[in-house]
Amino acid sequence: MGLGVRCVQRRDHHVRVQRLHHLRLVRRRRERQARLGTRRRRCPGGPLRPDQRPAGRPLGTTYLLAGGQHRTGGACLGRPLLRQALPEYLWLGLLLLAAGNVFFEFASVNYNAMLNEIATPATVGRVSGLGWGLGYIGGIVLLLFVYFGLINPEVGLFGITDEQALDVRVTMLICALWTVLFSLPVILTLRDDKSQRTPRGPRVGLAASYRHLFRTVRALWETDRNTAYFLLASAVFRDGLAGVFTFGGVLAAGTFGFSDGDVIIFGVAANVVAGVATILFGALDDRLGPKRVIVLSLSAMLVAGFMVFLMHDGGTVMFWIFGLVLCIFVGPASSASRTFLARLIPEGEEGEIFGLYATTGRAVSFMAPAAWSGAILLGAAVTGVADADDVQHWGILGILLVLAIGLALVLRVKPQVREDSALASSQSAE
Repeated sequence: MGLGVRCVQRRDHHVRVQRLHHLRLVRRRRERQARLGTRRRRCPGGPLRPDQRPAGRPLGTTYLLAGGQHRTGGACLGRPLLRQALPEYLWLGLLLLAAGNVFFEFASVNYNAMLNEIATPATVGRVSGLGWGLGYIGGIVLLLFVYFGLINPEVGLFGITDEQALDVRVTMLICALWTVLFSLPVILTLRDDKSQRTPRGPRVGLAASYRHLFRTVRALWETDRNTAYFLLASAVFRDGLAGVFTFGGVLAAGTFGFSDGDVIIFGVAANVVAGVATILFGALDDRLGPKRVIVLSLSAMLVAGFMVFLMHDGGTVMFWIFGLVLCIFVGPASSASRTFLARLIPEGEEGEIFGLYATTGRAVSFMAPAAWSGAILLGAAVTGVADADDVQHWGILGILLVLAIGLALVLRVKPQVREDSALASSQSAE
């Protein structure tokens, strides 16, 4: 008993010391600012030197642009390491996080657009599946490294601890370096064909850019309605696919009794299963066609998801079985969606169409969260329970509804390889 009291006293003493140390730092900073006669805010670590400022013009290739932004993000993410983790850096952190997501979307559009340059109609499924599957596996490797090397242990690699959230801050830096490292093969080996570049158009404002976007969508609807149908269908079912991963952990913990550690283990297993399945299904994409892979994947997910709903009282074993079945088909549907569109794009329009592919996906990204919440509210009304958490498993029905709508839409789309696509050109060149 005495030992327990002493432990509590030591902990309280440690907390008081930390608070006093923080107050001293705040007081010193305010005194220094008063001496300088300024209260202006600035980026942690000081302003960027001229050689660190981004150039005012685009780089030579799309992937050099992406690589440059990754390096800029890595440098900015590294700057908070020089300072303490204080509340006034919250908005800076959110701004950097938002910027990273924006540049990731830019890079993803160009990444997808390059698929037609490195594949043929006979190999596009395997190439896309390999890239998508390795993305799952690579992400989980990084997660395991930072979790067991930095986050989980009291003293991690290089003596890093959770004091001042240093373990999380170093994790952000490692993620930035990881991105740059694995971007180098593409940056150093692939080059844009300068002869195929179109003249740069006049600069326009935000409103004019949206008007141009709407004109592009209208022109696509009038000239190639099949591609327009697919953009709509894929936007819907891709949001459902994202909902599976987004709310899978919530459902596992809230309904099936998974602990935090169990959720992490399931997440690792889910990503490995999804990665391996996506690589294997790439061959089926080439053999059967992307539409059949998408229809098969979405249909299997509807069955597995409904079994999750029915077996919500079955404990962790039921979720392990049917949850992993769901994860098997997420990656193949996503990869086949990309190859489906690649076959429909005229040569030279890959960037624009894949830009619409990303834009339509973001435009309907509210569907899965709204359907999840709406299904839970419906479940509470039907069952009459007072606490909505008791019917959390109804949320899976909302995700299944989004997938079913996407499946119904994609059934109307005709699969084909356009004769004027880059894929057809590469095949004829062989």
